[in-house]
Amino acid sequence: MSRVLLFTGKGGVGKTTLAAATGARLAASGRKALVVSTDPAHSLGDALGTTLGAKPSEVDGGLYACQIDPRGLVDDAWGELRGHLRTMLAGAGVDEIDAEELTVLPGVEELLALAEVQRLASSGPWETVVVDCGPTAETLRLLALPEAFAGYLERLFPTHRRVVRGLLAGVAGTGTVEKWDATADALSRLAEHLEALRTMLADPARTSVRLVLTPERVVAAETRRTLTALALQGIHVDGVIANRLVPSPGSARGAAASWLRTRRHEQDAVLASLTGIGTLKTVDHRAAEPVGIPALLEVASGLYGTSDPLEGGASSGQMLEVSGSGRGHDASYSLRISVPLADDSELDLARVGDELALTVDGRRKLVALPSLLKRCIVTGAEMDDSGVTVRFRPDPALWMR
Repeated sequence: MSRVLLFTGKGGVGKTTLAAATGARLAASGRKALVVSTDPAHSLGDALGTTLGAKPSEVDGGLYACQIDPRGLVDDAWGELRGHLRTMLAGAGVDEIDAEELTVLPGVEELLALAEVQRLASSGPWETVVVDCGPTAETLRLLALPEAFAGYLERLFPTHRRVVRGLLAGVAGTGTVEKWDATADALSRLAEHLEALRTMLADPARTSVRLVLTPERVVAAETRRTLTALALQGIHVDGVIANRLVPSPGSARGAAASWLRTRRHEQDAVLASLTGIGTLKTVDHRAAEPVGIPALLEVASGLYGTSDPLEGGASSGQMLEVSGSGRGHDASYSLRISVPLADDSELDLARVGDELALTVDGRRKLVALPSLLKRCIVTGAEMDDSGVTVRFRPDPALWMR
């Protein structure tokens, strides 16, 4: 299984260039690399200075590239399952037009694009797959799809096939059971693919994200929110890259030097505010647009120097930590939920049965409580820039059970 490195960031920050430059640097060092674009804009070929197709092709010694075609994947991979589901729904009495609409699931193109990345990472001669993802919002949705689809699939078609077979037989007769068997096989394959994707994304040794930004306050603020969202999804960010840092004019004078000095001062202030976000690298703004392998290698040299492009920040470690003191009903406990938070983050915390619903800036994560805390009452919570601490005390009605 190849290492997967995903580049994303706000539109226009240069993530495609840096993804291509990273792939070129890996290939130049003797390690085969595949650079893949899932960005609908598909500017990877422009950065590499060549025409790319949906299938990987070698563009330089050891460097392969392709641009995934989600529409083609839908026609090939999703078509069979849609056909099975339409047959099933029609057999259960659903109108043909309604059955057609019910099997058009939003996000399926992006999901299949991610599945294609996983397939490519499991095949081919490359050691690393560098992914040029779409803009931040699209990438967050893309990375959340495997878990969302898995939940949808389990609710709609439970794993316990015999229950569903009995239900269908009662509704539409035994002929439907045979149709269900064919559909269930296709659904089982889909469930396996979803689980493989979730496993790949959650393994920091196999998959990590690099966030690209330009030193601007609006972009930096979005980057902080993205870090939080990825942490909530359990996806490891191994570095942040600040691109297009303008040169310092030194002691030069004149209008151009004054503009550069002001712009660089603003950029330095933004970089200074990016504390607590892990490893931060910078890339100088270049006068000429970096197109083609030689220019990309120059960008990579400025970005990585003599270090290995695959070296990133260490995993943030355990997300949940429990601490406490005291005995019996007088004990007190704390649950630390480690997640990067901006000063203006909107946070909501609610107890839902044996889980905590943590919502940050509209993104929700259900946190399963450790067994000890399931028998406790929430007494308070506080937050800082690195996470949330929730306080508990024993519930007398449950503590001795």
